[in-house]
Amino acid sequence: MTGKCNCRWSVNVVVARHGGLAPISIHNLDIDPLCYTVKVAGQPVALTHTDFLILQLLAGEPGRVFTRRQIIDAAHNTDVAISERSVDVQIVGLRRKIGPAGRYIETVRGVGYRLKEI
Repeated sequence: MTGKCNCRWSVNVVVARHGGLAPISIHNLDIDPLCYTVKVAGQPVALTHTDFLILQLLAGEPGRVFTRRQIIDAAHNTDVAISERSVDVQIVGLRRKIGPAGRYIETVRGVGYRLKEI
C-alpha cells in the first residue's frame, strides 16, 4: 500500500459520515484508512488487503485483545471456513513486513493478539 494519496481535502467530510476512518498514529506506525496506506517511521510499507485490515483493527483499539475469530471476521468478508491458525501465519508475515514496529503486536497465549498501548 504505497503511493501518494490525494484525498486529504475530503477527510473531514468522509470521517464525519463514516466514523472510524480517521488516520491512526501509534508508536511509529501511521495508518490511513481513507488512502489505504501504512507508514513505519515515515516510510511506506506495502501490505496485502488482509494485512491492512488486521493492522487497522489492532491499532484502532490498542491494548484490547482480539481473538483469532474476531480477527478473521474483521479481515475476511467470506463465509468460507478459515482456520484460526491461519491468523498466526498472517500475524507472522505482518510483523515481518512492518519491521521493528512488529514488536508492538503481542501474542496473548491461548486467546489472540493485541497492539501494545502507548
